[in-house]
Amino acid sequence: MVPLMRIISIGDIHMSAKNIYNIKEAETADLIILNGDITNYGSSGDAKSVLDTILSVNQNVLAQFANLDKPELNDYLEELNINLHNQARLVNNRVCLLGVGGSNQTPFGTPTEFSEQELHQFVENGYNQATTFIGLAEPIEKIKIPLILVSHVPPEGTAVDTLRSGKHVGSKAIRRFIEDKQPDLCISGHIHEATGMDMIGSTPIYNPGMFRNGGWLEILINKSKITVTLHD
Repeated sequence: MVPLMRIISIGDIHMSAKNIYNIKEAETADLIILNGDITNYGSSGDAKSVLDTILSVNQNVLAQFANLDKPELNDYLEELNINLHNQARLVNNRVCLLGVGGSNQTPFGTPTEFSEQELHQFVENGYNQATTFIGLAEPIEKIKIPLILVSHVPPEGTAVDTLRSGKHVGSKAIRRFIEDKQPDLCISGHIHEATGMDMIGSTPIYNPGMFRNGGWLEILINKSKITVTLHD
């Protein structure tokens, strides 16, 4: 019998990773995902202190930078071989992750912002890589490995991209990808006040909110079935 695969996903960490010690499942999880905003306008040195805390609990980590992280973090995570941004990762031959870091453009001029065209290219790059992994005899969609989109910025027009004013500030490109490809799950963040869940077609989209405030996701994979629990 194939055992359950457990993934813990956190984001919007903002230099405060100590809540990882409060997650009893973290130590034995198959993977911990860090979905961006690891720092506050920080460098790779700042990111290292966060990663050291997470890695002290579990060595199975994948991460990506986001808009409040300086661009050098992307190179740092790549050097550590734990980067998700602009690529796909096949984990334990059980699940495929597509990573999109940074964010769409904001009024605040944060360090790592991209145009909608760039975000589209990133997610397409990951999807194309996922369908051509060495060792996979068939495209990802034919062998029924669950596909999870890990996008720091949420898709536009959902409950998880809504400011307190009611304005939607998510990405059009990410929404179009979800509508077209219908991944099994989308993990987002970025909009702290939009903690929750929504659907686009058959794809559930979750925003766990700031990890520094205690928000995180537990994702259980049983063959091709995904179960998500939002902890806040």
